[in-house]
Amino acid sequence: QVQLVESGGGWVQAGGSLRRSCAASGSIYRLNAMGWYRQAPGKQRELVATITSGGSTRYVDSVQGRCTISRDNAKNTVYLQMNSLKPEDTAVYYCNIVYSRSSYVYDLWGQGTQVTVSS
Repeated sequence: QVQLVESGGGWVQAGGSLRRSCAASGSIYRLNAMGWYRQAPGKQRELVATITSGGSTRYVDSVQGRCTISRDNAKNTVYLQMNSLKPEDTAVYYCNIVYSRSSYVYDLWGQGTQVTVSS
């Protein structure tokens, strides 16, 4: 059983910062891509940022330059540092990992955590 534990969400004023973390535990042979997604009310879930096992990153245009994704492979943890937050960043943020075990590849989502940015 593989589990994800997210932390670091909450409320912040516009212009502020938050740091999210997501730790994976359990039977993981290889942790591949890790990422963060978000879903605002009435909108579809969208990618925020991803990072490969080799450290390559990708960001949605709206957070480019304001957010940094990183990972600690020894701890099976992915981080999202969010700076200069805007009210439009308000959403439920979900951690996602892609991992391998035996001959299979799995996709797992965290439980999601609300991030609210007030103007």
